[in-house]
Amino acid sequence: MAKGNSTRTEEVFEGIRSDLLNGDLAPGQRLKLIALAERFGVSMSVVREALTRLAEQGLVVSNPQRGFSVMPLSVDDLYDLTQTRVQLESLALRQAIALGGLEWESAVVAAHHTLERTAVDGADGRLNEDWPAVHKTFHQVLLSGAQSPRLEGVVNSLRDNAELYRRWYWALTEDQVRDLVAEHRQLRDLALARDADAAVAALAEHIGRAPRKLIAYAREHDLEDPTRGPTGL
Repeated sequence: MAKGNSTRTEEVFEGIRSDLLNGDLAPGQRLKLIALAERFGVSMSVVREALTRLAEQGLVVSNPQRGFSVMPLSVDDLYDLTQTRVQLESLALRQAIALGGLEWESAVVAAHHTLERTAVDGADGRLNEDWPAVHKTFHQVLLSGAQSPRLEGVVNSLRDNAELYRRWYWALTEDQVRDLVAEHRQLRDLALARDADAAVAALAEHIGRAPRKLIAYAREHDLEDPTRGPTGL
């Protein structure tokens, strides 16, 4: 690919990705190549390349008959993903609390300090794009004491899989009473106190809150993926 096309593809990729992560595109919404090509002033092949990259990240889906569309909001998938995350992150946290040393404790304190000093909301009222990065770092550091690169790799992959769902929670639901500062401070304190049972319980609630709110929203607004069978939830 020529350098010019590569640059244009990156611009389209970042533009559509921003729309996805900020909730500007609805779950399951079809993505029209012609309209996107006109919007960004590029060829449809450039748009197709950008959408293919987004599909590889699980943000959009490709169907031979229907083209590209935003990933649908599947309650079954969200529930399964959340349960798996809770199980594996709880295992990693227990292991981190048991094995993490002074260096791990110091890293947790430092990562939490950065997180607490980073605003959640940006000047435009949307999610501050710096916050997800430091939030991810805090959780990675918290579990790094497990001393298991394979377990950490699986956990990080699952957390990345949840990113679009997490962004839909921010964009679509109202959870004004949530105190994220208190939640993260509690996780830090319980981990450093080596209270594994309480830390795991706090982590499970921390992970599960957003999915519960998003599932309720999806059902209230009939956003569940119609291609999936009935859920037992």
